Amino acid sequence: MTNKEFADFLLPDVEHSWEEYEKMYPERNLASDAIVTRYAPSPTGLPHIGNLLQCFMAKRFARQSNGVFFLRIEDTDTERTVENGVSKILDVLKDFDIAFDEGMISDTDEIGSYGPYMQSKRRDIYRAYAKKLIEEDKAYPSFASKEELDEIREYQEATKQRLGYYGRWAKDRFITKEDAVKRIQDGEKYVIRMKSPGDFYKTIIVDDLIKGKMEMPENDIDEVIIKKDGLPTYHFAHAIDDHLMHTTHVIRGDEWVSSLPKHLQIFDVLGFKHVKYAHLAPLLKDDDGTKRKLSKRKDPEAGLVYYHEEGIPIEAVMIYLATITNSNFEAWFDANPNASINDFKFEFKKVGSSGGAIYDIDKLTNISKNYISRLKASDLYDRVLEWAKVYDNAFYKLLSKYKDYTTSILNIEREQKKPRKDFAKYSDVFKQVWYMYDEVFDSKELEYDFKNVTDKDEIKTILKTYIEKYYSDNDTKEEWFSKIKLLCDELGYASDMKEYKANPDKFKGNVADVSTVIRVALTTSSMTPDLYELLRLLGKERIQKRFERFY
Repeated sequence: MTNKEFADFLLPDVEHSWEEYEKMYPERNLASDAIVTRYAPSPTGLPHIGNLLQCFMAKRFARQSNGVFFLRIEDTDTERTVENGVSKILDVLKDFDIAFDEGMISDTDEIGSYGPYMQSKRRDIYRAYAKKLIEEDKAYPSFASKEELDEIREYQEATKQRLGYYGRWAKDRFITKEDAVKRIQDGEKYVIRMKSPGDFYKTIIVDDLIKGKMEMPENDIDEVIIKKDGLPTYHFAHAIDDHLMHTTHVIRGDEWVSSLPKHLQIFDVLGFKHVKYAHLAPLLKDDDGTKRKLSKRKDPEAGLVYYHEEGIPIEAVMIYLATITNSNFEAWFDANPNASINDFKFEFKKVGSSGGAIYDIDKLTNISKNYISRLKASDLYDRVLEWAKVYDNAFYKLLSKYKDYTTSILNIEREQKKPRKDFAKYSDVFKQVWYMYDEVFDSKELEYDFKNVTDKDEIKTILKTYIEKYYSDNDTKEEWFSKIKLLCDELGYASDMKEYKANPDKFKGNVADVSTVIRVALTTSSMTPDLYELLRLLGKERIQKRFERFY
């Protein structure tokens, strides 16, 4: 029996030859330095922040080189695939404004000329290339059962040998074609393995774009390339897909570093040009001085739903991911506050290569505060409204009822050279401005801390005198502050801080103490945005009503 006859027997249902597939997927019409890369998740769960970082990097390197960024769904692990797994992945990516040039756009639809972009729909392609290897005597059927493989592994573990199906353990490599045919005709199940040409005691040198040159032993394990269900293994499928889709760069987590020898060997055995690999170290968490891998189980910020629930702007998340991607991005962004991430040229050599980056939630918070502070009040209102519609129904109703009023609240100390940075996320807004809504203010059991002024009669005097004698809705800010000073002079408080510091015993307190009494009576808090703006928005009638609580 010839190798071709053997291949036809093992894989009789292949629709096209590998040569035909080569013609179906011609080279892309791109510049020589254009990067073609992809995000290739499995529908076995939701993406996490580490996946989003990989996705961000792949997108940026492709876009800045006028290349292609595509989405491929690697769904050959049917046992672990979750219901609606593809839709969930697409929804998450859409939530973070990740757009692809090609790939899946729904469970069933795709865009692009290099598909199908779902591996389960590429079954014939993988079998065509497996057939090629069988014809070239580079692959064979293996009948080893799970029990036999377990027995081999247990012996290897007991005798402290390398684990795997290689060398003398790879017994099926030596079965004759005739014996194999008979066993298949007798109903035995089998996989197809690639004959490894490697020697574990020889080394290969891999030039990783992030980690640099790495010396590794050759792969000598006869890897499974086609499983019993007829679908390929990940290792085999990704090599064929990246070849036919003309991927130039693969950005992935460094848990795949140990698989590099087998992946590069598969490329070599198939006669493919290598892609360039860039392996990212995992994101770390500083846990009381101890560094550990960021965990979806322990750390809420590892899961992407966290950012939506908290209301952290996706733009802030992307800016933070950019600071992780290249160490010099942060200084550049600080020096170019009006620039976009798209204006920065990312480089693989500037990606951290040792250990992993500490995922600093405090740094993300500061980035988010800066970002939100630069938004127009109307834009912030729209974003908070959209967030509250999903996560805070009561606040959503208030926002809908008081659009212009809320926009004015959000605009306090915003349109100035150094805008106020109160909000780190959309979920902060209600916590910090709730007192501006009478429905909420009047329904709460309120606690007041007037700081230095504690006498109830004195508090009453300050409030009553101010509202009856000095407050006017029509005052400019300068007029308002002048009247606050007059109020201080009348009641025995220093209107001039320098004078107070020079002779504190002459006064009951100072202008800051009087302002604090007014502020706390209105809001319960001594830390609020500009008091003049709060008074102007509340208006005299509402101010008086709140002051009367102390009469």
